[in-house]
Amino acid sequence: MNPVVFVSGSRRGLGLAIACEFASHGFDIVLNDFCDLDTLLKNKEKLESQFQIRVLVCFGDVSCEKEVLKMVKEVDKYFGRLDVLVNNAAIVRDLEIEERTLDLFENTIRNNVSGVYLMCKYFGKFMFDKNDCSKIVNISSTNGMDCNFPTSIDYDASKAAIISLTKNFAIQYAPKILVNSIAPGWINTDMNAELPQELIKEESDKIYLKRFAAPEEIAKLVYFLGSKDNTYINNEIIKIDGGY
Repeated sequence: MNPVVFVSGSRRGLGLAIACEFASHGFDIVLNDFCDLDTLLKNKEKLESQFQIRVLVCFGDVSCEKEVLKMVKEVDKYFGRLDVLVNNAAIVRDLEIEERTLDLFENTIRNNVSGVYLMCKYFGKFMFDKNDCSKIVNISSTNGMDCNFPTSIDYDASKAAIISLTKNFAIQYAPKILVNSIAPGWINTDMNAELPQELIKEESDKIYLKRFAAPEEIAKLVYFLGSKDNTYINNEIIKIDGGY
């Protein structure tokens, strides 16, 4: 029986790279998104064909309690277990503070923070009850630590909150679930490809390696934290930014 990983926000970019990394090591996969079912279904076909694994598509909003509870039931019915939860889903909207309304600020917090809270609460309890040793990996950001941008003030706040959630859930689920977070810096994703070229050059120059990370480089760290080789790393926030 293959181990099972749920990767939220796995339609494209980092989330899809994480799903592919786990699939390459024989994990069955739960793909998730809430805005593009067709792409998720195409990803499912590709992963099943390339890696000879089972893939479940859970189409739903991780920040909606009813939908999270529905996804728990779907995973239980299809796999009967979950070994690793990767909380990757997030949104970001760059705006000047003067232009950012309270509704936009609260929407980012709901999606990025409430989503991680609900997934850890309900899927964490599911894993705690089913398994002796499970893993949760929350995707934070250097924006939540020491790399702040006022134009993404709500995103930065949400990523800082994820660090706090990680530490609290590590206490809640000890000793049966190892709960960690990674804090990536700049990544070459579709979303970041739309940034102004001058900003990409400016930020790349600040990085010791002089480039953004490939999603696959970040995915390898996530895989290690979720793999059977991680037996003792717990309650940690691991920065991966190429030096900045």
